[in-house]
Amino acid sequence: MTTAEADAVFDRFDVSRESRQKIDTYVTLLLSWQQRINLIGPATATNVWQRHICDSLQLLPLLPPNTSKIAELGSGAGIPGLVLAMAAGLEAHLYESNGKKAAFLREAARQTGTKAVVHNIRLESLREEPSLPKVQCVVARALAPLPLLLDYAAPFLSRGAVGLFHKGQDVDTELTEATKYWRIEVLKHASQCDSRGVILEIREASRV
Repeated sequence: MTTAEADAVFDRFDVSRESRQKIDTYVTLLLSWQQRINLIGPATATNVWQRHICDSLQLLPLLPPNTSKIAELGSGAGIPGLVLAMAAGLEAHLYESNGKKAAFLREAARQTGTKAVVHNIRLESLREEPSLPKVQCVVARALAPLPLLLDYAAPFLSRGAVGLFHKGQDVDTELTEATKYWRIEVLKHASQCDSRGVILEIREASRV
């Protein structure tokens, strides 16, 4: 990890100086906690700027206009949800069932001064939540196959949120499977950080 790597990623996505400082603080904290709990793949720790920060920031131009609140499902280390909140001054609602990872998210939000609410609950219980936040976008990365991911995201998608989901080389198989259960309006965006990656933009989803 070098300053040059960080600056190259920040410049690419036109990140402000204030947001750069927050994300720098976040990365330092992430790598410190990574020594105790598994927040990211161990092999990716030496390439955190390209594999994780770039992968998060590429969602910035895809966010719906006037986005002020986002939700992240299976937040883990807060990639991309917390990173997006730091970069764009958003309020993030982070859903994470693992208590240790939830503790990291709270500490990262505190140390970076990011507006974030950490919900330490299982995603299966979302549909029973009496009052979900009104978000404009819901994000998830490396969480679940698309049919199940749409199940998790449905409480937000049904209220008008747009879904932005990182997917890999099996995306077409997942889309085919999802259309058995869902009627979806979807756009595919090639990843700017991984030649095999795709960002799925889900504009509408209703059960078949």
